[in-house]
Amino acid sequence: VQLQASGGGLVQARGSLRLSCTASGIGLFINGADWYRQAPGKQRELVATITSGGSTNYADSVKGRFTISRDNAKNTVYLQMNSLEPEDTSVYYCHTKQRLSRRDYWGQGTQVTVSS
Repeated sequence: VQLQASGGGLVQARGSLRLSCTASGIGLFINGADWYRQAPGKQRELVATITSGGSTNYADSVKGRFTISRDNAKNTVYLQMNSLEPEDTSVYYCHTKQRLSRRDYWGQGTQVTVSS
């Protein structure tokens, strides 16, 4: 199983980025997926979730600005991030949990830096 995250970078405040997470060896449409982020010195926090049924949930801090979506054919989950703020600067990780085994799988992380 591999989760390959990409799309991070440096962007100015109020800008946008789209993160991608492509899975191999596991179906994101079956198991759902999440995006987490972790800033230096802080705990990893859940940013957005998409369930196997397609329902979505967001942390209060990103509601209205971030959108999680999925392309089943590509086995890829996206995080569209708009109106970025310096506080969004973090390493972003994609995650999925295998439904039967309950085993967690993580992508390698992609750095997002928002300059003021």
